Amino acid sequence: MAINLVTKFLPYVDEQFSTESKKSLLTNQDFTWTGAHTVKVYKISTSDMNDYDRNGAKSATQWSRYGAVADLDATTEEFTLTKDRSFTFAIDKLDTDETAQQLQAASALARQNREVVIPEVDSYTYGVMCSKAGHKPDAKALTATNIYAEILAASEALDNAEVPETGRVLVVTPATYALMKKSKDIVMETDVGNDMRLRGVIATLDGAAVMKIPAVRLPAGFGFMLAHPVATVAPVKLEDFRIHQDPPGISGSLVEGRICYGAFVLDNKTKAIYYQALPAVASKTASKG
Repeated sequence: MAINLVTKFLPYVDEQFSTESKKSLLTNQDFTWTGAHTVKVYKISTSDMNDYDRNGAKSATQWSRYGAVADLDATTEEFTLTKDRSFTFAIDKLDTDETAQQLQAASALARQNREVVIPEVDSYTYGVMCSKAGHKPDAKALTATNIYAEILAASEALDNAEVPETGRVLVVTPATYALMKKSKDIVMETDVGNDMRLRGVIATLDGAAVMKIPAVRLPAGFGFMLAHPVATVAPVKLEDFRIHQDPPGISGSLVEGRICYGAFVLDNKTKAIYYQALPAVASKTASKG
C-alpha cells in the first residue's frame, strides 16, 4: 500500500545570524563630503623652542633675541571616497504569493542590509584601521598568561603618544575575549550602561571600553586593537535603498541599493591606533578550530 505523506510549509524564514554594526564608537564623523567627492585637510607644523638671548646677539642666521625666525609648513592630506557599491534583485509577484508571503521586497531589503551591506562596511573600516595603525608590533601568539601584559603594552604606547585617555576602545575577537576571561590578572568591569551595550560595549578594562567583534569581520590573524575614535573618519556619504513596484519588464518588485562610504586614518592620529596581530600559523590554527 502506498501512502503519500503530507509536506507542510510554515510561514517562517530561517534567518541567518548577523550582528549590528559596532564601528560608531571606533570612528568619527568630523568631516563632511557633502557636495564633494574628495576632502583635503591641513597639517600645520610648529616652531622649535630657543634660548632667549638677552644681549641681542646677531648673526647671519639669527637677528632676533627670540632666535632664528622659522617658517611654518602648511601641507594637506587628501581623502577620496573610493567605495561606491550597489546591489539589485527582483521578486516576482507569484513568488511572493506562493511562498506564503515570506518572499517580500521590504523584508528582503532589510535582510540584504543586515547580512551583506553592514558586514562589508564594517570589515572595510576595521581593515583600514589595522593597516594604518601607528603601532604595529611583531605578530605574537596570545595566551591567557600574556594577554594582559600585551594589552598594557598597547595602553602604554598610546599614553606615550599622548592619546586622550578617555574614549579608548579595546577591540577583541571572541577567541581573545576568552583568553581575557581565563587570565588571572584581568578584572573587567561588566556593569556597563544599557546605552553602551546597545553600541557593542560588553565591559571596561583600565578605562577602555571592550568590544567583542566576530572574527569574520576583522582582518585575518587579528589579535586585538586598542584605538581612539579621534583617529579614524568613517563617512557614509550616500545610502540609497529603494523598491520599485511593477517597473517596466518586471511583474513584481525591483529592489536597488547603493552605498558610498570610506574610512580614513589621519596622518597625525595614526599613533592613536595599536594593532596586535597573531602569527600566521596561529591564525590558521584558530580558524580551523
